[in-house]
Amino acid sequence: MPRDPSFTKVFQRIRAKKPKDLDMQFKKAHEAVFENIDCLDCGNCCKTTSPMWNETDIQRVAKLLKMKVSDFLDTYLIKDADGDWVYPSSPCPFLLEDNACDIYEHRPKACREYPHTDRKNMFGILKLTQKNALICPVVSQIMEKLERIYN
Repeated sequence: MPRDPSFTKVFQRIRAKKPKDLDMQFKKAHEAVFENIDCLDCGNCCKTTSPMWNETDIQRVAKLLKMKVSDFLDTYLIKDADGDWVYPSSPCPFLLEDNACDIYEHRPKACREYPHTDRKNMFGILKLTQKNALICPVVSQIMEKLERIYN
């Protein structure tokens, strides 16, 4: 039987069990997987999704690009249905041909934290993590490790 790329059953088991050590299990799997992964080999996150930009991110990158905040917003971002600043389309306008980021040292917080698999309260972002498993090979490999634990 082919593997479910969204790991539906694993996420259902995690939701049902509400394991107290979930954050530790994610962090442990996150660290193990990232030992063997170079995100520049993939870039799916930058090719297919948009980070949410907070005000600090916007001001920092506008300054880097020597733009007024209003010009930066007009050029790069829109407000989505939830009122968050995001790109109007994919891929990221700062993604280079080699999957590197043109503003890497100044990138938004959401980019720095992606794929969000080594943070606290993983239980609270299981829906996001399930979506990210379809985008990011790291999340998929992390879920394969957790599948062995929560089967």
